[in-house]
Amino acid sequence: MKGKSANMEKQTITIYDVAREANVSMATVSRVVNGNPNVKPATRKKVLAVIDRLDYRPNAVARGLASKKTTTVGVIIPDVTNIYFSSLARGIDDVATMYKYNIILANSDENNQREVQVLNTLLAKQVDGLIYMGHTISDNLRNELSRSKTPVVLAGTIDPQDDIGSVNIDYRDAIKDVTTRLINNGNKKIAFVSGSLDQPINGQYRLKGYQEALDAAKMPYDESLVFQTEYSYNAGLALWHDIQATGATAAIVSDDELAVGVLDGAVDAGVKIPADFEVVTSNNTKLTEMIRPQLSSIQQPLYDIGAVAMRLLTKMMNKEDIDQKTIILPYDLVKRQSTK
Repeated sequence: MKGKSANMEKQTITIYDVAREANVSMATVSRVVNGNPNVKPATRKKVLAVIDRLDYRPNAVARGLASKKTTTVGVIIPDVTNIYFSSLARGIDDVATMYKYNIILANSDENNQREVQVLNTLLAKQVDGLIYMGHTISDNLRNELSRSKTPVVLAGTIDPQDDIGSVNIDYRDAIKDVTTRLINNGNKKIAFVSGSLDQPINGQYRLKGYQEALDAAKMPYDESLVFQTEYSYNAGLALWHDIQATGATAAIVSDDELAVGVLDGAVDAGVKIPADFEVVTSNNTKLTEMIRPQLSSIQQPLYDIGAVAMRLLTKMMNKEDIDQKTIILPYDLVKRQSTK
């Protein structure tokens, strides 16, 4: 049995094995693998045939040690199941592939302590750069980032101190636009539903836009209409009765899954959408078109936010000149069936 199990173990094929089988130097194999044109066509063909036969896969870590560069980017994502973040990640991954960077995706579970732990795990893997999508940059995380000297870009996340490069839309203006539209539709009480207001994107940007629209319309700001909860369908569903109890006739929601929960809560209670209650959400993920009635939404260029963040990071990693590290992309408003 001992001999049999040893034979069953997968043998690691090295660059040395390929060079020996093809009867060329390891430098030649390296040139073929890295796409260096300085190889005779016949030699390249012979080496590629051996690579194929032996199923040789270059060791990215070993190549990284040789070049002092692992060509790897760490991406910290708060919730891998949320369509908002996976839409951003798609743009990140496509640009990373274009520039031949590998991605290590790490889920932080929206937990500050875990974010620091995940960051240190990625730094230990010698990543060349980081994209951070968490909602808040804690002091501990900021200290670790500045100490590591690794280039970092935020995607769909705001740094109130403006130290870290970021790609977003103007959340304050977007919410102000939406609130103004709902006011113009005749709504006197509009609920504001978001994640924690301790998260700058909510407390310092979205809420400010909501307040500015109320001020412009000479309407009072009522704290009882402001709801903080987690970004989930069940949280939205559970919140409906509290929203209804305020007498609100409309809601602005900062997350699509949360908005679907609020909408379903209203429909389950027999409320007519949008005649008796209007709902606008913030991210325009595919969820907005899968629900009935379909959700009106702020339209963020989610794929572009991810793609531009990754391109900004490649510039930082290659020490290219950067015109601006805080990038604001345009947004739009999409009217569907959940608004009048």
